[in-house]
Amino acid sequence: MGLTVGVDVGGTKIAAGVVDDSGVILARARRESPASDTEAIEECIAELVAELRAEHEIEAVGVGAAGFVDGARSTVLFAPNLAWRDEPLKADLERRIGLPVVIENDANAAAWGEFAYGAGADVDDLLLVTVGTGVGGGLVLDGRLHRGAFGVAAEIGHFRVVPGGRVCGCGNRGCWEQYASGSALVRDAKEQAREGSLMAQDLVDRAGGDIDAITGPLITNAAKDGDVFSIERLATLGQWLGEGIASLAAILDPAAVVIGGGVSEAGELLLDPIRAHFGSNLTGRKYRPSLEIRPATLGNRAGMIGAADLARNP
Repeated sequence: MGLTVGVDVGGTKIAAGVVDDSGVILARARRESPASDTEAIEECIAELVAELRAEHEIEAVGVGAAGFVDGARSTVLFAPNLAWRDEPLKADLERRIGLPVVIENDANAAAWGEFAYGAGADVDDLLLVTVGTGVGGGLVLDGRLHRGAFGVAAEIGHFRVVPGGRVCGCGNRGCWEQYASGSALVRDAKEQAREGSLMAQDLVDRAGGDIDAITGPLITNAAKDGDVFSIERLATLGQWLGEGIASLAAILDPAAVVIGGGVSEAGELLLDPIRAHFGSNLTGRKYRPSLEIRPATLGNRAGMIGAADLARNP
């Protein structure tokens, strides 16, 4: 198959790109996301595809959506940041666009992108861990995207690490993403600043004296500049991630774990503690081969590239 379009649907924007069979994005387009209006979202996707088709011969469309997608890759069962509830998105879009459409969870699409064209191109078994506002994941086993019996596998941010712990947006308590996400990183820094930690003062100064203005990128940049408090916050985050990945590796046994998402911009300041705590918590660590923990290479292009490739190879 020739050119396909990958569409990355988020709560604030919808981005689309023409992707060739080498994983190269040839053209892009984007719109603001009308997140609360299902009809408007579909119209927006159709408009983006039409814009890209005006200059390229497109054969199929892949859509990555942040939510639960059914096993047939046709219906969005639930999307936390969009208005989709049991939405027959594949049928609706095919009617509007007139091309074959594949619907996929956005993290699954990103995992496939990294597997096919990015950091996992040399392995058959890969776990993608995306560290952003929450913790997302995608899983490739034996060269195939693992979606589970009902299409909702690899929701790794919601395995429980602290029974009775912090309330999660999913309704449970103690989920991994409550401790191992960008949101957890910022919450930790703000809590310590409010408790009067002198170590936090440089970070507060960077935020203009406003503790509420502390963000993940601010912490990352401060850490890169040598701020000890920010380096320690990333190390704490890395501990939670490393321990969680060790538990997942005991179950899944991937050859590589790829770390993506916005917080991965911290680079080795995050990866080093992840690797250290993974190594000290992996079961049977002295008697088994150890996987590689790698940074993602496709960045925010992974979902678009992966969705386009899945449309080409459904």
